[in-house]
Amino acid sequence: MQADDRLIVALDVPNALEGLRLAEKLGDEVSFYKIGLGMLTGGGLALANELTEMGKRVFLDMKLFDIGQTVENAVTGLSQFDLDFLTVHGDPNVVRAAVVGRGDTKLKILAVTILTSMDRADLDLALIRKGEIRDLVQERARLAFLAGADGVIASPQEAAMIRALPEASGKLIVTPGVRPTGTNTDDQKRVASPAVAINDGADHIVVGRPIYRAEDPLAAVRLIKTELAAI
Repeated sequence: MQADDRLIVALDVPNALEGLRLAEKLGDEVSFYKIGLGMLTGGGLALANELTEMGKRVFLDMKLFDIGQTVENAVTGLSQFDLDFLTVHGDPNVVRAAVVGRGDTKLKILAVTILTSMDRADLDLALIRKGEIRDLVQERARLAFLAGADGVIASPQEAAMIRALPEASGKLIVTPGVRPTGTNTDDQKRVASPAVAINDGADHIVVGRPIYRAEDPLAAVRLIKTELAAI
């Protein structure tokens, strides 16, 4: 079955060797991979290079958050790698600094709205202002787009309302928290199926544990791709 770029497989495994083994097992069935913060000290950037040499696309999920100059410097350094996507937190000053840092490279800056593992109780503990999560996500997405973000990270439950924003025209929506029907939601609190996420306006879905923890990861990938192909 041909690869579908809408599916991004999260390589949230302990180290680069395990990530490479999984990518080799999935072969031509997957063309796009995510490397997260947990992999950084396990050879994540080396794995990114290996994947790009294999002709794969790479999404580096660092969720950068710091003062503007530090973010700009970090993104400038990361833009030297052949990466497709990089995440930063959706605060407008952070987004603006990241956009400056990537310069004229192909790297697309994706802004994190509110983590898909969080609910209203979590936001209260973090002293985030009152309001429905979906409304806060939509406003953070709008402000990130105005600051120059190429796209946003949001739960599939918020994809449709973000896509409806005038500022979202031509922008990417990437949704983690996607769980094929019948699989465990793990620590995700705002989830949906692959088909629902895409139908609601997501350009890409990110799936990790339902694939790399599966008895047969290749079969798990094919099941998701079959669902996407039917859309």
